[in-house]
Amino acid sequence: MTTEPEDPVAPLAAEPAVPSLVDRYFTRWYKADVKGKPCEDHCILQHSNRICVITLAGSHPVLQSGKTIKSISYQISTNCSRLQNKVSGKFKRGAQFLTELAPLCKIYCSDGEEYTISSCVRGRLMEVNENILHKPSILQEKPSTEGYIAVVLPKFEESKSVTEGLLTQKEYEEVVLKRLKATTAASCGARTEVE
Repeated sequence: MTTEPEDPVAPLAAEPAVPSLVDRYFTRWYKADVKGKPCEDHCILQHSNRICVITLAGSHPVLQSGKTIKSISYQISTNCSRLQNKVSGKFKRGAQFLTELAPLCKIYCSDGEEYTISSCVRGRLMEVNENILHKPSILQEKPSTEGYIAVVLPKFEESKSVTEGLLTQKEYEEVVLKRLKATTAASCGARTEVE
């Protein structure tokens, strides 16, 4: 009687996937249609120590449309550059204070499109990710890890209310699904008119 050798990969496939560092230690919050611009969604990764990491949401046009990023700039205006943010000491002296709608950076794409990324949370700017200036592609390849935009620290007394007005993962998925259904219905309607 012969038996077939066991597939060494089969037991590994049955094991549940290990959650990523981000999934284990951060809560994902979302801001949909930032400043009323359709699909320009941002993701805020909130750590239990109240630090917030600002990233692009998976539905953002920069990640969805296969766009090529030409450059990224932290120069918000002639007098304001997020790169000049110098934080020091226990009380984070020198950190720029941000409101929810404060611009963090601008992304310029090769097709001429320009996207302004906002803070989405009130707090002090702890750091910006200078690596995306030198290698913009990591913004698209690893948006919630190496391709983050900035790190913001909300005030302690505001740390619980900082997520007011933001969407949970489930609410965000519902928004994206509604958009998809609306787009499908619109394209089906346009197709019917043509026929």
